[in-house]
Amino acid sequence: MWNALRSHFETVKDRRFETLVDTARAEDFSAQAGDMRFDYAKTNIDADGRALLFDLLDKTGVAEKRDAMFAGAKINETEGRAVLHTALRNLDGQPVVVDGENVMPEVLETLDRMEKFAADVRSGAYSGQGGKITDVVNIGIGGSDLGPAMGALALRPYHDGPRCHFVSNVDPADIADVLRSCDPATTLVIVASKTFTTIETMTNARTAKAWMGETVTDPAAQFAALSTSEQGTADFGIDASRVFGFEDWVGGRYSMWGPIGLSLMLAIGPDAFRAFLKGGQAMDQHFQAAPWAENLPALLAVVGIWHNQVCGHATRAVLPYDNNLSRLPAYLQQLEMESNGKGVSMDGEDLSVNSGPVVWGEPGTNGQHAFYQLIHQGTRVIPCEFLVAARGHEDDLHHQHQLLVANCLAQSEALMKGRDLDEARGKVADKFEGAELERQAKHRVFPGNRPSTTLAYPQLDPFTFGQIVALYEHRVFVEGVVLGINSYDQWGVELGKELATALQPIVEGANASGKDGSTAGLVGFLQTNGL
Repeated sequence: MWNALRSHFETVKDRRFETLVDTARAEDFSAQAGDMRFDYAKTNIDADGRALLFDLLDKTGVAEKRDAMFAGAKINETEGRAVLHTALRNLDGQPVVVDGENVMPEVLETLDRMEKFAADVRSGAYSGQGGKITDVVNIGIGGSDLGPAMGALALRPYHDGPRCHFVSNVDPADIADVLRSCDPATTLVIVASKTFTTIETMTNARTAKAWMGETVTDPAAQFAALSTSEQGTADFGIDASRVFGFEDWVGGRYSMWGPIGLSLMLAIGPDAFRAFLKGGQAMDQHFQAAPWAENLPALLAVVGIWHNQVCGHATRAVLPYDNNLSRLPAYLQQLEMESNGKGVSMDGEDLSVNSGPVVWGEPGTNGQHAFYQLIHQGTRVIPCEFLVAARGHEDDLHHQHQLLVANCLAQSEALMKGRDLDEARGKVADKFEGAELERQAKHRVFPGNRPSTTLAYPQLDPFTFGQIVALYEHRVFVEGVVLGINSYDQWGVELGKELATALQPIVEGANASGKDGSTAGLVGFLQTNGL
């Protein structure tokens, strides 16, 4: 499979794919899901290459694994778990069976409880000890932070509830900065930890409780928990009515659709949150039904596979020309790199191809004045993924939004076309001549032939946002199946956590003799300087 793709790549790698992009290709190499359009015409994938990529999907059993995931099979084989974040947005309640039990009644009951609690907070029926809740502080880390934090920013135009803040870093500066802006008497703190033992989260939770206790008589009464630990939350003092659990078949980085999204629901309201869920559900249905040539998650995945595993491009830049999606690249760093950053296949063998790429990016147009220099003229090719809306939310500034869109489309065109030496000479021929003309012209050459895709949509509303998040989730799934890895465990985060636990007593003053010289030396230096 891989050999055929590599052989095809060798035959096409030196051509200028700009010559391929006519009107017919623009239609053939784009697809739609509802009113969302994905364009991958500005890549070097041709019809033959695409057919080989689709064959790869078939031979690795993507469709069969997809159906097994939605049916509740335990496709997370290393942990013996189903992978059912999709059930959290299964608003129709169609049965999903795990270990012989339909999980949907409990999922929908939890959603109803969340909606009632959110309505009570937003109306003032549930209040702080100083009055109606004005601020919500979500304390989590990883998927318990990145998802809802991204969502709260993405859907900021729809906020009509309390202000939402997010704390994740155990660095005390993080929580101190957030709490400084809140009134303890009117703040609700949400502690997001499935086990209620995550050291960073629980450290911050205790700090917040102590802060609140300086002002109110019963700080735990203004806490809610997103956790499955009945004992842990009870010991903390949180009433069971404010505890919202979720099963182990919901991975942290896939969890914002359920209780982990409570802060987002509080900000935008239950109806808008349901629209977000409906967008995710719509993408689920599209992913299950559409043939590969029209299937956005599959297309996004095969483009990524072509660029990374076939062409050898080690990174991927995600570039939303939508400021409300500023946190999307950071969210995708966890979603993609924690999921597919593996070196061993499901059967325990070393991978024969590279695993997932390094994912990074920033919103446009900021990035144009930062790292686009490297993207356009650097020695390494960096595939780019643009996102852009037809409309913003600032109707009185629509002309400015049009400038934003023009910049987005111009960047993808510039990456494809580039500028050759003759054109560069023409740009400076009136200023220089001879050898200096050649020298100056070479600095203005753009290699071009650099691939990009564009995801376009009418406007970033809750439904569309749900589509986008689910689209990238399924893209990760497809790439993981093709690579033969388990995208739903994350053993790579364990070793550092274990060593940190062992190091804490040493940092606090215990003997460091058992540590390597470098670590012991650094501990000594930091202790000498006030640790």
